[in-house]
Amino acid sequence: MVERFFDELDPVVFLFGALLSVGVIVAFFVDRQAVASGISTVHDQTLSYLSWALLVIVFLIVVFLLFLIVGPWGKIKLGDEDPEYSFLSFFAMLYSAGFAAGVVFWGPTEGLFYYDDPNPLFGVAGGSSEAMSIAVQQTLFHWALPQLAVFTIMGLAIGYFAYNYDNVPLRVSSALTPILGAENLDGPVAKVIDILAVFATIGGVATSLGFIGSQFVTGLNYQWGIDFGDTGILLVVTTMTILFTISMVLGIDKGIRRLSNFNMGLFVVLMLATFIVGPTMFLLLLGSQAMGGMISDFVSMSLYTGAGDEGGTAWVEGWTVFYWAWALSWSPFAGLFIARISKGRTVREVAFTGIVATSAATIPWFTFVGGSAIWAQHNGVADFGEVIAFEVGAEVTGFILFDAFPGGTVFMLAFLVLVTTFFITSADSSTLAVSMMTTGGKESPSTINRLFWGIVLGLTAAILMILGGEGGTDALQQAVIITGAPFAFVCLFAMLSLIRRFGVDHGKVLLQDETVLIGSSDGPTDDEPTAAVDPGDD
Repeated sequence: MVERFFDELDPVVFLFGALLSVGVIVAFFVDRQAVASGISTVHDQTLSYLSWALLVIVFLIVVFLLFLIVGPWGKIKLGDEDPEYSFLSFFAMLYSAGFAAGVVFWGPTEGLFYYDDPNPLFGVAGGSSEAMSIAVQQTLFHWALPQLAVFTIMGLAIGYFAYNYDNVPLRVSSALTPILGAENLDGPVAKVIDILAVFATIGGVATSLGFIGSQFVTGLNYQWGIDFGDTGILLVVTTMTILFTISMVLGIDKGIRRLSNFNMGLFVVLMLATFIVGPTMFLLLLGSQAMGGMISDFVSMSLYTGAGDEGGTAWVEGWTVFYWAWALSWSPFAGLFIARISKGRTVREVAFTGIVATSAATIPWFTFVGGSAIWAQHNGVADFGEVIAFEVGAEVTGFILFDAFPGGTVFMLAFLVLVTTFFITSADSSTLAVSMMTTGGKESPSTINRLFWGIVLGLTAAILMILGGEGGTDALQQAVIITGAPFAFVCLFAMLSLIRRFGVDHGKVLLQDETVLIGSSDGPTDDEPTAAVDPGDD
C-alpha cells in the first residue's frame, strides 16, 4: 500500500500543493495580521479590476451550456462506454459534490439580506412588500444557473479530452488540451494550473467545513445554550473529518453514491415539509413571480456592474462577484469530480444535469425555505433582525425560522443532519479530486493518499475556526476569491477549447451506425479528429 502511494504520486503537484496549503496556515501563526492584511489588499484589487470579467465570463458559459443542451453538439459522447451510474445517482452525486451544502446553509438566510438591502438595479426600497419577490428572485439568480455552470464546463472539458483522446490524463489542466497541446500536459504551465487547483480546493472546502462547524457550534449555543469552546470546535470538525474520510475510503459506489442518494431524499422531505407548514399559498405566488422575474431579467442581472448607481458597484462586488469567484475557486475539484462520474454520458446529458436538473431542485428550496423566512420577518412571525444587522452569524437563521414552526425541534435536527451529510459528500468528493490531481489523474488513488488529504483538510478547518474570523476564516475566504479569479480564465479557455474541438470533430467524423473512437498518440490536431462522437450528430 505504501509502495503504491509513492509510485502513483505526481511529486511536483503533490509537494507544491501540500506546501502551499500548509504554508498558509503556518504563516498565520508566524504573523497573522501581516498575512491577513496582504491577502485583503490583493483581494480588493482583484475585485476592482476583474469583477467585470467574472460577470461576462460566467454569463458566456451559461449561454454556451444552454446551446449544448439544444444544439447538435449535445449528442457527442464522453468516451465510448456505457454510463457507470444511473441518472438519478449521477444527478445526486453531481448536485451533492460541490454545491448542495451551500444551498442548504444559505437557504433560510440569503433572501433576508436582499429583502433588507435589494439590488440597486431594481430601485426597490429595503423592507418593502416589493422587496420580498425581488429578494427571492436575486437568490434564485445566484444559485439556479451560473454557479453550477462553471463546475459543469470544467467537467465537460476535462471529461471530453480525457475520455476521447489518447494520452490525456484525468486532471484539471487537461481541460486546456488544445491550447497547451497534449505533449505539454506535463509541462510547467499545466503543473501550475494543477497546483493552484489543489490549493483552491483545500482552501475552499476547509473554509466551508468551518462554516458547517460554526453552524453546529453556534446553533447549539444559540438554541440550547450549549457552549463547548475550542474543544467543541475540534470535536465537531474531527467527527466530520472522520465521517467524510470513511465515505471517501469506501469509494464512489459504496460511499459517495449512497450518501448522495440519502441526501436528496432528506432534502426533498424537509423542503416539502417547510412548504406545507409554512405560508403555502404565499410561497406559490412568490415563487412564480420571482421565477418569472429571474427569467426576464437574467441578462441584465448577469451583466449589471453597478456603474452609475450609488452603492451599486459595492453591492455587486459584495454579492454576485463574490459568489462567482467562490464558485470558480471550487470549479477545479467539482469539474474533476463531474468528469470522473460522467464517462459514457453525452454532452447534452451532462450539461442538462449540471444546470437544468440542479436548478429544478434549487429553485423550490430557496423559494420555500428562503421565502418562508422573508414572510416571517415581514409579518413579524419571527425576528431575524440580529442576523440582518450582522450582530449574529447567518448560521442561526435556520434555528430561528424552524423554531417558529410546529414541531420546530424536528425541523432543526433534520436541517443539521442535512447540511452535515451534504457537506460530507462535498468533502469526500473534493478530497478524492485532490488525490487524483496529485497522482497525475488516476481515477482511484491509494487509500493513504486520500487519507493524507482528508487529514490536511480537517486540520485546516479546525485551525481556521479556532483562529476566529478576524484573521483566519475571513482571510482564507479572500485568498480563495483571489484564486478563483484566475480560474475564470481557465474556465473561459476550457469553453473555447470545447468550441474549437467540437467544431472540428463534429464535422469530420464519418457517418456510421455505431460510435467511433479514433485515437492519436500525438494528441489532437485540426487535421486529425480523435473524438468519440455519435455518428448521428451530422
